[in-house]
Amino acid sequence: MKPFDEMHTADGQVREHYETYARWLAQQPPEVMQAQRAEAELIFRRVGITFAVYGAKDEDGSGTERLIPFDLIPRVIPRHEWNEMQAGLRQRVTALNRFLHDIYHDQEILKAGIVPAEQVLGNSQYRREMAGVDVPGGVYSHIAGIDIVRAADDSGKGLYYVLEDNLRVPSGVSYMLENRKMTMRLFPELFSLHRIAPVARYPDLLLDTLRSVAPPGVAEPNVVVLTPGMYNSAYFEHAFLAQQMGVELVEGQDLFVRDGFVYMRTTQGPRRVDVIYRRVDDDFLDPMAFRPDSTLGCAGLLDVYRRGNITLSNAIGTGIADDKSIYPYVPAMIEFYLGEKPILNNVPTWMCRKTEDLAYVLAHMSELVIKEVHGAGGYGMLVGPAATKAEIAEFRAVLEANPANYIAQPTLSLSTCPTYVEAGIAPRHIDLRPFVLSGTSVRMVPGGLTRVALKEGSLVVNSSQGGGTKDTWVLEA
Repeated sequence: MKPFDEMHTADGQVREHYETYARWLAQQPPEVMQAQRAEAELIFRRVGITFAVYGAKDEDGSGTERLIPFDLIPRVIPRHEWNEMQAGLRQRVTALNRFLHDIYHDQEILKAGIVPAEQVLGNSQYRREMAGVDVPGGVYSHIAGIDIVRAADDSGKGLYYVLEDNLRVPSGVSYMLENRKMTMRLFPELFSLHRIAPVARYPDLLLDTLRSVAPPGVAEPNVVVLTPGMYNSAYFEHAFLAQQMGVELVEGQDLFVRDGFVYMRTTQGPRRVDVIYRRVDDDFLDPMAFRPDSTLGCAGLLDVYRRGNITLSNAIGTGIADDKSIYPYVPAMIEFYLGEKPILNNVPTWMCRKTEDLAYVLAHMSELVIKEVHGAGGYGMLVGPAATKAEIAEFRAVLEANPANYIAQPTLSLSTCPTYVEAGIAPRHIDLRPFVLSGTSVRMVPGGLTRVALKEGSLVVNSSQGGGTKDTWVLEA
């Protein structure tokens, strides 16, 4: 079956929500669009909008900072589709936060047998240090990035699925914002031809969310962004968000603990910190509690956190809820905690730790996508239809040696969107990462970051694997 085309129907007609854009695009001379592509790349390089990839996993071995390619043709979503997706995202993230509170407190879902206890308590992402720790409002994941894909069903209709939940330190929102600014700069006339929902208020919503979860009794919370430093792959985003929110960007060496509180070193002396939007993984947050060799965090931070004198966004231990071995249970979580049917569906998933699932996966490796449960960025996975016999044989040995470390899913033919490539305009596979903010309420800006697999036939959209991005439009009714 052909993949679902976001812009065109099966008989080649332009979909209604793309009609105005398609007419505009048909009037643009190719040389003008080529010049605009070059200008976009020049501006992104000048601003420093890059993503660093390191070591042998970098496909060309360069290990240097790369520009994330920006495609000129937007992904357009009609308002009614976004409304349903937004409701599904709100439902899903609410249930995931309830799950996180539960497993670190009464563990009702484990006692009920909905999620196997060993899948949680024996998971490396489960942080025993968080047992019994109360966080403001019971919210653990304040910033979630939920990866959505669309695939055609048997009738050819495009259905949305959740592919992954990212609840630790999801990245990419800065590219969503910069893509919109770039589209407005290059093609301002498009914004008079369309009613496009704005995304520029995201930094304000983020800051409001972070302030809303400050420790009790703090009238004017001091919020900071904690970065591992300028050599981190997403450092541009850390600096960008701090600047956009008007808060300090700090490294671990800028923070210290005194008398049960966290302070920031400033030229005017120590200043208390109330909320840390941390872009540092759990293991590196506190050398006294986790990795003793870490220089990226703040010694004593966990003790302050357990006392309730600092809020960490996202909370320590959120990784258990976005682990791929937990993903298959999210629909059941929604029913257990909310008493509702899931609005957004999961992709069907085989858990290789189960004997019968493993047998099926081993017999169908050439048809499936097989992923490490702790993997990210497109690494640690096999895309069966695109793999050679030798690659499948090599992966089979790894899978058989540690089946509990893998899940498998059908190879969805991700929807496509027209994309500028060297040969002109051609369909390329895409996904969508909306960003969901949870504080005293659950909010999001319309749309998200659309990622596009620029290689013909590729289903891997990750920037670390050569993917690009698009502006994402949600059209107002």
